[in-house]
Amino acid sequence: MPRVSATKPAANPSARKPADQFGGPWGALALTIVMPTVSFYLWSAVAQHGGSLWLPRSLADVTAMVPTPTWEAAAIFGVWLAVQAVLYVVSPGRVVQGWPTEHGERAEYRINGLLAFLVSAGLLVAGIVSGIVSPKAVLAQWGPLLTLCVLFAIVAAAATQIGGRSRAHLERFTGNRIYDFYMGTVLNPRLGRHDLKFFFESRIGMGSWGAFAILLPAAELEVHGSLSTAMLVVSLCQLWYILDFFVFEDTLLSMIDIIEENLGFMLWFAFLVWMPFNFTLQQQYVLAARPELSVVLAIGLVVLNFAGYYVFRDSNLQKQRFRRDPSRPVWGKPPVTMDTARGTKLLISGWWGLARHANYLGDLTMALVWCLACGFGSVVPYFYVLYFAPLLLDRERRDNAMCQRKYGADWDRYTKKVPWRIVPFVY
Repeated sequence: MPRVSATKPAANPSARKPADQFGGPWGALALTIVMPTVSFYLWSAVAQHGGSLWLPRSLADVTAMVPTPTWEAAAIFGVWLAVQAVLYVVSPGRVVQGWPTEHGERAEYRINGLLAFLVSAGLLVAGIVSGIVSPKAVLAQWGPLLTLCVLFAIVAAAATQIGGRSRAHLERFTGNRIYDFYMGTVLNPRLGRHDLKFFFESRIGMGSWGAFAILLPAAELEVHGSLSTAMLVVSLCQLWYILDFFVFEDTLLSMIDIIEENLGFMLWFAFLVWMPFNFTLQQQYVLAARPELSVVLAIGLVVLNFAGYYVFRDSNLQKQRFRRDPSRPVWGKPPVTMDTARGTKLLISGWWGLARHANYLGDLTMALVWCLACGFGSVVPYFYVLYFAPLLLDRERRDNAMCQRKYGADWDRYTKKVPWRIVPFVY
């Protein structure tokens, strides 16, 4: 629900966040254990069990699920991290300020992700074509890379938890060490002028996902001598999605990840592991199982993917344009808005008059397409949509609760005018 703010949040230095998300401290502890376990299990399902679900029958099965780190994997990770850091610092781009915190602090962000991603992708493709980079060799280090990234996330979460407590007068957290380790104690940790959360979400999370979406089809070509239709559909659709992210990289600054959520284990793990390793499960599965996909079905899935993309991108553009200019026409007509007691306006026309989060509908449609391209031989490649749907449902509920606190009775009026949450006339 796009809204235009005319007020600045009041400072409240003594306030502490309640430990009420994800089941509180016990839920945070469970997720801290479950997230790495799920990631290792899914890697094992593809790499060791041909893309099928499996049940460990001994301690040896469990330990085999966690690959031992290697120096080769460490070198790959180190070089990639260094290249992204250099490109972030030296590539030309706009420097913009983010939203002010409740204490008036504003972090700086360098918006040059599109150029950095294109350069990274170009270097990667050139390395593959020239033979300097072997996709098959990188694939052999996939498990060790996964373990290294999990360990990095744990260490980074511990470091930022300590850093947040040193800024206790400027940060908001609960005081419960387990919960704060998972959720974080610092909103915008910086290295110099650079926001680490923005860098790791954009350049490492999305950038690594993009690199893997190039490496995996290249590995299929190297191993099998041809590209399957399923690999082509999934990789091209994902690369379009990732490229779109970098084209509109500045919109990340208004997302809940950046403006609301502290950088704790949840986000560190998401950026380093969950996004690049689990979001490419479709390609990993295709490489292992080689499912068949007819050309006719492939065309239908691509059309559905871009229909979802249109809803996703057009609804987000409506939101952004409304925030910049509340009088700008929506679908060729003057926007329908609702005034609030805060002095703000809520948009209730266009996509945002049909549902409060129509953009989520587009996102979920694309997610489903990537999974359907893998056929029905296993549930493993469907992990993305099975995880993503509850995530967006939860995010919509959290956003709704935040807006209820912010707007009060005005939000009740708004939800009566726009009753559908994500899917018009359904939900």
